[in-house]
Amino acid sequence: MPTAREALLDAALSALATRPWTAVRMVDVAAAAGVSRQTLHNEFGGKDGLARALLRDAADGYLAGVERALASDGGATEKLTATAVWTVRAVRANALVRGVLTGCWNERSPRPARGGPPLLSPVPAQRRADAGTPPPAELLRLAGERAATVLGAFGPDPAARRPPYDPAALAARCEVVLRLALSYALVPARPGTGRGPVPLVRQVLEGASGPVV
Repeated sequence: MPTAREALLDAALSALATRPWTAVRMVDVAAAAGVSRQTLHNEFGGKDGLARALLRDAADGYLAGVERALASDGGATEKLTATAVWTVRAVRANALVRGVLTGCWNERSPRPARGGPPLLSPVPAQRRADAGTPPPAELLRLAGERAATVLGAFGPDPAARRPPYDPAALAARCEVVLRLALSYALVPARPGTGRGPVPLVRQVLEGASGPVV
């Protein structure tokens, strides 16, 4: 059974599916979640706090999906390909994920607040949300580092006589792959061209000289 906080976040997302953020009323969110308006304020402190929580939840959800993709079956190339595919699907399916990864917002997305004094919510999850969501470049860097950590465990291929991988270079290449996937999420390939994130991910990973890991 979801907690009151989870129910409120779900209710807010459902409201955003049919109306702009400016038209979302806290009393309606609370009613849809089946809790009092006071419970909403206790959890988030108000509409701005709810907005920060929604954005933090979107960023965390994206990174959790990255970790699930990296835990899928297969070798390094298959795992990073799955991560690229997840990135494309998440951006296309969720306007908040699209916003936190690109900085592009529409009327149905709350936007990150700028500046202001630090907030000290009594709710630990809200204190984390109030600290802010990583900007797009930082979020992609975090995803690239997580991918590099998993892929680096495969180590170099002795048969290829390649030196040990450079962790920083591997993280950078993983980030490039995710940026490539993000571009395909925003501007899909033309149908029938045979070009898309999956074959290009393999090209970036494997290159002309063999796999990166």
